[in-house]
Amino acid sequence: MTKKYSIGIDYGTQSGRVLLVEVETGREIATMVTSYKHGVIEDCLPGTDIKLGQDWALQHPDDYIDVIKTIPEVIKHAGVRPEDVIGIGVDFTSCTILPIKKDGTPLCFLDEYRNTPNAWVKLWKHHAAQKQANKLNEIAAERGEAFLSLYGGKISSEWMIPKIMQVLEESPEIFDAADLFIEAGDWVVMKIIGEKVISSCSAGYKALWQKQTGYPEEVFFKALDPRLEKVVDEKLSREVYPIGHQAGFLTEAAASLTGLTTRTAVSTFICDAPVALPAVGVTEPGKMVMVMGTSLCHFILSEEEVKVEGICGSVEDGAMPGLFGYESGQSAVGDIFEWFMKNCVPAEYHREAEEQNIDIYRLLENKASRLKPGESGLLALDWWNGNRSPLVDADLSGIILGLTLSTKPEEMYRALLEATAFGTNLIIETHKNAGIDVNELVACGGLSQKNKLLMQIFSDVTNMKIHIAGSPQTPALGAAIYGAVAAGKVNSGYDNVFDASSRMANLLDDTYNPNQEHHQIYQQLFAEYKRLNEYFGRGLNDVMKRLKTLKKGDVTRHDNESIMAAR
Repeated sequence: MTKKYSIGIDYGTQSGRVLLVEVETGREIATMVTSYKHGVIEDCLPGTDIKLGQDWALQHPDDYIDVIKTIPEVIKHAGVRPEDVIGIGVDFTSCTILPIKKDGTPLCFLDEYRNTPNAWVKLWKHHAAQKQANKLNEIAAERGEAFLSLYGGKISSEWMIPKIMQVLEESPEIFDAADLFIEAGDWVVMKIIGEKVISSCSAGYKALWQKQTGYPEEVFFKALDPRLEKVVDEKLSREVYPIGHQAGFLTEAAASLTGLTTRTAVSTFICDAPVALPAVGVTEPGKMVMVMGTSLCHFILSEEEVKVEGICGSVEDGAMPGLFGYESGQSAVGDIFEWFMKNCVPAEYHREAEEQNIDIYRLLENKASRLKPGESGLLALDWWNGNRSPLVDADLSGIILGLTLSTKPEEMYRALLEATAFGTNLIIETHKNAGIDVNELVACGGLSQKNKLLMQIFSDVTNMKIHIAGSPQTPALGAAIYGAVAAGKVNSGYDNVFDASSRMANLLDDTYNPNQEHHQIYQQLFAEYKRLNEYFGRGLNDVMKRLKTLKKGDVTRHDNESIMAAR
């Protein structure tokens, strides 16, 4: 029998990847990673000197198309026939949105709007809509909106509605010109099948949609701003489709672009955290999946719907049919380590790494691994990009406590590794307190395979066994699994994600197991971490927010009253 294949297209923060997978076994045949030409746009709009504000993070839609253009090379390298590729799945780091016209044209492509920042793609880590998120949360709480409890009590500035509110308030002409605000993953699917098919995954986790009730009522949107009363019908879509649904087939133009055929099925887009679950064989409650990259997404399944503080969302069928999927996360993990390497490591360490013929990350990992827990005397809060869970506050910032004149770079580095583990442990504790069992951890993403010290620290801090994904491209593998489901059994794929996962998932045999001696010490440090979390994160001392206000230049003087309040 002729072998059949599926393609997973995984869009991350800095790059996108195309993965070709054998449908029957999940064996990965070929892959290609494409770095975005424009990267993350944080300073000026491309080709201009138009400055962006603080906490802006945009992207260029052309970068997403460039990833699709690599499919012919992947097919050629693998030596497979185009007609044997039966399905395509797309996952995307989310919530990443853009305003478009009915035909799918991004407003930033139009001459009259290309110099307006709000016309561009707002990346997931665009935090400049925090003011709008605060307003939304205040009004929702005052009105007693039921949906709020399904999102941990707060809606993040990263999510769709606050970002749309920012566009409306700052650039009403863009809001008026947009026929649709769409997730970038839905936009990619639209580009290759020729029609709009909105995923219930992103609508549920990022846009306040729920399976049983749909979107919040119009009166709520009107309370946010009268101009938003009809936003669902005029700028979004009430027609949403489940994950694994056959969104359509490649258009003639897309088939020509990819080198495939118009018989290739395409799945609805899925967010980059839940897409990992079938790729690591997690299709039932009890195991938390950690997608570890620039940020960290946590995902766990439950048979029941309960209220969990600070989660990103609880969505029925959001990750697996018949189950509630709970998403939470940390806004920066790998990004923190990258920041440290770029800004805090002295030249002599770089020379030492060159002499040992290793990269600077490995050198710091080696040095930090020689330290015992607590030996550095340091403790950090991992809020370099705000706090996503459980505080849901992008205005918070990072801290390292305990620095002395004898503090070494490897001690600071280890404290940052530990801080991210403490952040995850707090998320686990929050779930357990709400009645959701977390018995094991499954890690995927680049950090899980590159940084052994980090994974051991996570195991020691959480006191849990950690399984590691076998694929270096887990989200892409998950997307390919959904591509095979979209094709269906009749076309040599699968009729459901459970069957597909049982055959195509990839998990390593080796695990990380907790060191009990280390865990005892980390329990003490974690207790201190929680005290700092309460002190700086829940209003006892808002110094981080006051500093950010000063940085923005919003405050030019402090009167006696504000000085006393700061004290």
